[in-house]
Amino acid sequence: MSDEPQTSLPTTKVARAARFARTGLSVGANYVKHYAKKAVGAGSTMDDLHAANAAELYGALSEMKGSVLKVAQMLAMEKNMLPTAYADQFAKAQYQTPPLSGPLVVKAFRDAFGQSPFQLFDEFEPAARQAASIGQVHFARKDGRALAVKVQYPGVAASIQSDINLVKPIALRVMGLSETQVRPYLAEVEARLLEETDYALELRRGQEIAARCAALPHLEFPRYYPELSAARILTMDWLPGQHLKEFLATAPGQAVRDQLGQALWDFYQFQLNELRQVHADPHPGNFLLRTDDGGTLGVLDFGCVKDVPADVHRLFTALLAPETYADEARLRALLTEANVLRASDPAPLQALYLRTLRASLELVGRPFRQDVFDFGDPAYMAALYALGDDLMADPELRQQREPRGSAHFIYLNRTYVGLFALLTELKARVRTR
Repeated sequence: MSDEPQTSLPTTKVARAARFARTGLSVGANYVKHYAKKAVGAGSTMDDLHAANAAELYGALSEMKGSVLKVAQMLAMEKNMLPTAYADQFAKAQYQTPPLSGPLVVKAFRDAFGQSPFQLFDEFEPAARQAASIGQVHFARKDGRALAVKVQYPGVAASIQSDINLVKPIALRVMGLSETQVRPYLAEVEARLLEETDYALELRRGQEIAARCAALPHLEFPRYYPELSAARILTMDWLPGQHLKEFLATAPGQAVRDQLGQALWDFYQFQLNELRQVHADPHPGNFLLRTDDGGTLGVLDFGCVKDVPADVHRLFTALLAPETYADEARLRALLTEANVLRASDPAPLQALYLRTLRASLELVGRPFRQDVFDFGDPAYMAALYALGDDLMADPELRQQREPRGSAHFIYLNRTYVGLFALLTELKARVRTR
C-alpha cells in the first residue's frame, strides 16, 4: 500500500466488509500463484508467500484503520506468535500508517469547531507527522506553544462492533472455539477499543494520571488543552524526544538505557500497585526518549487505560510473587481462584495446566525474584520466545482450546508483554524490587 494520503476511508459495514473480502481474495490468489510455481519447479518459498500475504493484509488494515489495525498493532508486540514477514509489516502500525488527506482533516475541524485548523491555531501542518490505528497527529502552534493535535479517523467508533463481528467467525474457526466460550474476552476487547475512541475520557485520564505520577523521576507528560479539543480532536503539548527505534540508532550509553528502563519500570509498578490502573498500550510509538538529565521518558496516549479491580490486582500480583513459585499448593489455589484450574478437570488435565503455568510463571516472574534484572540478557528473551514456541507446539495444550482465566488478564498480560519488550529493546538493567 502506498504512503500517499488517503482521500477516503471505508466507514460503513458494507464498505469495510467488502474491503476485507477483497483482501481474502488476494491472499487466496497468492496461494494459487505459490503452488503453481512449485508445480512447474519455479522458486517460491513459504517466506515469499508470507511476505506477499503480509503486505496485502497490512495494506487492507492500514486502509481500514480503527480496531482491525489496532489488532495488528497488538500482534506486532507478540513477535513469537507470527512469521517474521507479518511481524515486520504489523510493526509499522506502531509508528506510521498512510495518513488521511488534508480536506478530510479540515472537515473534522469544521464539524467540531465551525472553523478550519488554520483559523484555530497560529500555525498548523496539514500533513500528519504520525498516523496510526485510531487517529493521526499534526504539529501546530498557538501562543508560542508547540502542540500535538490528534485527529480521530471518521467512523472509527461506529465500526468497532461491526469489525469484531467481521473477523470473529474467522478467528473462531481457526481456534476451534464457540462464541459462548470467548464472549467475555471479546467484550473486554470491545470495551477497551471503544474507550480509545473517547477523546474526552483520554483527556481526563491523561490529566489525572500525569498529576498522580508527577513525583516519579525522569518522566514527562504532555499538558492537555480542553478548549482546543473535541469529541474527535485532542490537543496537547508537543513533547521532544525520539521513538525507540530512532533513539537506539544514536547508540545511547548503558547508563542512559538503565535510567530510561528504570523510569518505565517504576511508572508501571506505581500505576498497578498505587493507582490500580495501567497505561495498557505500551508499544514503542507511545513513548519519546531523550538523553536530557541522564535519560527522560515522555509518555503519550492514555486512550487505552485498564482499571484493575482489587481482587484482580491481588491475584495478578500474587501469581508473580516470588513465594508463589516455590509453593505448589499456593500456586494451585491461586490458579483455581483465577478459573484456570477447575474442580471438574480430570487429574491429568489439572497436572498439564499446573505444569504449564508453573513454567510460564518461572520465566515471566523471574524479574520479580531478583533485586536487579538485566533485560539485555539475550538468554532470557530466547527462553521466553522458546517457551511460546513450545506451548504453541504442545499437542496436549493444542487440544485444550477453551479460554481460561479472568478476562481482566487480557490487558494486564498485554501490558507486561509490551513492557518487557520495551525493556529488552533498551537492554536496560532495572532495580525490580
